[in-house]
Formats: sequence, structure tokens, C-alpha cells
Amino acid sequence: MAIDLTTKFAPYVDEVFTTESKKQLLTNQDFNWTGAHTVKVYKVSTSQMNDYKRYPVEGFTGSRYGEIKDLDATTEEFTLKKDRSFTFAIDKLDTDETNQQLQGASALARQQREKVVPEVDTYVYGVMISNAGHKPAAVSLASENIYTKIIEANNALDNAEVPETGRIIVVTPDTYLLMKKCKDITMETDIGNDMRLRGVISNLDGALVIKVPASRLPDGFGFMIAHPCATVAPVKLEEYKIHQDPPGISGALVEGRICYDAFVLENKAKAIYYQEVS
Repeated sequence: MAIDLTTKFAPYVDEVFTTESKKQLLTNQDFNWTGAHTVKVYKVSTSQMNDYKRYPVEGFTGSRYGEIKDLDATTEEFTLKKDRSFTFAIDKLDTDETNQQLQGASALARQQREKVVPEVDTYVYGVMISNAGHKPAAVSLASENIYTKIIEANNALDNAEVPETGRIIVVTPDTYLLMKKCKDITMETDIGNDMRLRGVISNLDGALVIKVPASRLPDGFGFMIAHPCATVAPVKLEEYKIHQDPPGISGALVEGRICYDAFVLENKAKAIYYQEVS
């Protein structure tokens, strides 16, 4: 005699681990794309310093302050390129027969956590790395040299006159492990709870340290030090909808759209230092 044993499904979904975005710490929202798809930013030149001619030679007819020249006023153009979307349907019977585990609101939140946020993060970090003003040769990082490489990076930013306050060190979990093994590094872990909630894990050489999953960074990523003044990361449009019983569907139709981009200002590219590993 054959007996079909009862199978019980628990009202639980085995969710994929995801990490919250930390790009807000590394970027800014200084420009407004409302009503426009392109923003132009001026770059204005300066004048050279001269020796003031207090006692000009006989016959001198120019300005004692030096040769008069016009200033240049060129523009940078930032046009949004990423206009992304998704859609899926959830049948009413699917919702009922999965013990309410498959439904619009939770599925939408899952889509945002597992697809939208990682995609935007990966794109923004890629733009920052591609346009970094400091890109030394790739090196092999180890616990013996990680501290030296980080202070060399901060030194490069110092020489480029990047603001000392507000710098962020971005590391992968593997790089952070090297930092914890390094005998020369004593990281300040007395970080306020508000900063911990934003993803800051420590402070080193005057810069905040954040840890980003390697999956959101390019292969060969060692570490990056950046000041948020360098990168503007606008999200012009972000909308998500759940339509209940739209024409042709018995159930929910979920739709989402996000229009975003990231730009590194040319005059502030030196505020980004990227160290690749060999």
C-alpha cells in the first residue's frame, strides 16, 4: 500500500543576504536635475601672479599689475544615462497557495534589496574608480604593507589639497581583514551609533572606514579613499507601483523605474584615490 506523507510548508521565505547601500557617504546631491535631463557646470580659470612693477622702466605703457588677460569659462555637461525598470506579475492563486508569502509588497521590497540597490551601487563605484585622479600601479596588498599604502594615499590627497575632514576609506571584507591583522594599525572604533547605522565601522588616519561587498566592486579592487565633494550621484526619478487586478491579470502587477547616474567633477577628480591589487 502506498501512502503519500504530508508535506508542511512553513510561513517563511529563505531570503538572500543583502547589504544596505553606503554610496550616500561617498557622494553628494549638489546639483538639481528637476525639469532637466542635462546639467552644465562652469569651470572658471584664474589669473597668474605677477611681480608688481612699482618702478616701471622708461617708456612702459602697460599695467603695473601685469599683462591683462581674460578668464576662461568652460562647462562640464552631465547628462543622465541610466533609465532602468522592472516588472513582474503575481497571480492571486499564487499568493493564496504560498500561504501569503508571494505578494506584491514583500516581492517589491525584495526586488529593491537584491536588484536595484546592488546595481546602482556597482555603477556609482565604477564611475568613481574610472575617473579617480590618483591611480597608482597595482600592488599586492598584505598585512605588512596595507597601512603604508593607506597613508601614502592620504598623503597624495593632502598634496592635492583635498579637504582633510570628510574623507572615506572604502575596503572589501578581505582588505579589512588585512587591516585588522596589521600590527601598525590601531583603528578608532568609538564611532557614534548614527554613523554605524550608515555603515561606518571605524576611523583610520582621520578618515572614516566603510566596508563594501566585493560583488559590488570591480575585480582587483584593493581600496579607495574619496571625498564626497568629487562625485555627484543624482537619482532623478525613482518610482514603484503595485497595480491590483489591472486589465489582463488576476492579481498584482508590480512595476518599478529608476533614473540615475554618477559623475566625477573634473576639478575634483584628485579627491579620489584608487588602489588596485595585482
